Amino acid sequence: MCEHIEDFHRTVLMLGALALYANTPGADDAFIDAIGPSLAASLPEPPPGMFPPGYDPADGPDYPRGS
Repeated sequence: MCEHIEDFHRTVLMLGALALYANTPGADDAFIDAIGPSLAASLPEPPPGMFPPGYDPADGPDYPRGS
């Protein structure tokens, strides 16, 4: 497996683990707030073929931003 694909999958798994942790009783909100954006920012480009041709992730409805 290409290193780029492994990095993408590993980062997605870490984001998923962080999301699960965020929903556990006693989760450290400061840790989640610090690590979540860092993991998301480090997410590499998705591997080729992950999305259909012509897919534009910026094309879609506007969602309200949480505070």
